Amino acid sequence: MGFPKEMVVRSIKEIGHSDAEALLELLLTYKALGDDDDAVGNHSTSGCNPPIVEGNDDLDFENWNDDDDTGGRVSSSDDSGYEEFLREMSDKDEKINSLRDMGFSEDEANMAITICGVDADLSVLVDSISASQVTEVCHSRNLSDHQVTARCFDSFGGRKRARLIEESKKKRKRYGGGAQGKRPSSDGSDEESMPLPKPMVGFNLPAARKRGYIHNLPTENRSPLLPLPPKTIFEAFPHYKKWWPSWDQRTHLNCLQTCMAPATVTERIQQKLSSSGNPPPQSVQKYVRHECSKWNLVWVGKDKAAPLEPHEMEYLLGFPKDHTRGVGKTQRYKSLGNSFQVDTVAYHLSVLRGMFPNGVRVLSLFTGIGGGEVALHKLGIHMRVVVSVEIGEANRQILRSWWDQTQTGTLIEIADVKSLKDDEIATYVRRFGGFDLVIGGSPCNNLAGSNRHHRDGLEGEHSSLFYDYFRILNSVKSAMANINYCVAGKRSNPWRKF
Repeated sequence: MGFPKEMVVRSIKEIGHSDAEALLELLLTYKALGDDDDAVGNHSTSGCNPPIVEGNDDLDFENWNDDDDTGGRVSSSDDSGYEEFLREMSDKDEKINSLRDMGFSEDEANMAITICGVDADLSVLVDSISASQVTEVCHSRNLSDHQVTARCFDSFGGRKRARLIEESKKKRKRYGGGAQGKRPSSDGSDEESMPLPKPMVGFNLPAARKRGYIHNLPTENRSPLLPLPPKTIFEAFPHYKKWWPSWDQRTHLNCLQTCMAPATVTERIQQKLSSSGNPPPQSVQKYVRHECSKWNLVWVGKDKAAPLEPHEMEYLLGFPKDHTRGVGKTQRYKSLGNSFQVDTVAYHLSVLRGMFPNGVRVLSLFTGIGGGEVALHKLGIHMRVVVSVEIGEANRQILRSWWDQTQTGTLIEIADVKSLKDDEIATYVRRFGGFDLVIGGSPCNNLAGSNRHHRDGLEGEHSSLFYDYFRILNSVKSAMANINYCVAGKRSNPWRKF
């Protein structure tokens, strides 16, 4: 039919090959969107379709964090490092096959290994897939915000693994019974709407982000920030093309990490390439591509790969230049690796522009370096007040510096989410007349990362803060329900917030 080979391969990786009709429809969609050159597998920059993480043979990465003993991962021997790479690939294939035998799809298996790491036990991978599927079920039932909150809270807080797996089996049966079962239509004709997409990457952006965005915002009249951000590595950093080897066909990066690659990684890459011919053997190419993909390395010279600089990460994430400057380089990597992608968040928040002409009152939980606040600012939405809850002192310093330079509203900073009690929330609600927007994302240190000793699930030290998000959200709703507004002599429902 004349479709490019790359487009066909990408489409098969995306939805499988069992449904020829769906495969043809996806190919025609890519053809119509013009994504057959450098962005096959992504959605249009128009934002009309939910963006998804694109699959790539070379994108075999793990979500590293500052708690990881990165030095211990890198051997001083070239051969041992190469053998470790082959072992990881073999272990990954074996675990994918085991998960498929258990009834999970290859996409689900790959995503679980991406999130939990290739060294994760099989039971941990099953937990990850099952929890993700229950989240989809919560969303697909199209409940009210309160019902969704209560259902998801109960699901993650009290259900055991057997209950999760049983729920996931029901979902797969509902979608056709197989690993590649059809999903409900998205036109609203099916009583159960389409489940959550895979974690989103924005709009063909050069770097991915594993986390998705769950919200109750309207979906009509959304629009992206203009000008549109660059779509590929070379659009963002054209000067790297000079040294980019032809056998490294990456056009997009992986998830931005919270730490940089150890020097031993880049040194070993340079040694292997220097001792090889041009082009290097396939085994060396595969090894180098794997390391470059895992660590988001770019080519800065002949046979010389290097990690992204903090200011380059700021650019990819949509932050203003030097947004994180003033703190240490290690801290900048950590803060940026845990932040929102501004352009993606702004797309979801763009519906608020016409709804709050006088500005918004924001409760920002786990604020980080202010990705949500920067998105609102870029949209031209005035923030009358922001109550920010962020435990990181460096992050608070970054946000305060940006706020003082760009904003005229009130910024109140709270250090610890656990210290924000119901009575204090009620005080803020009375003081400011309520909140129009509650936004934030709880830490996922115990859900992801290559250090399996810290993967304790939602009961972990950091990830258990997930429950505080819902506790505070319910407290805000309760406090808002006690406020009576009068509009034209009639009472109105004060809780129409997001």
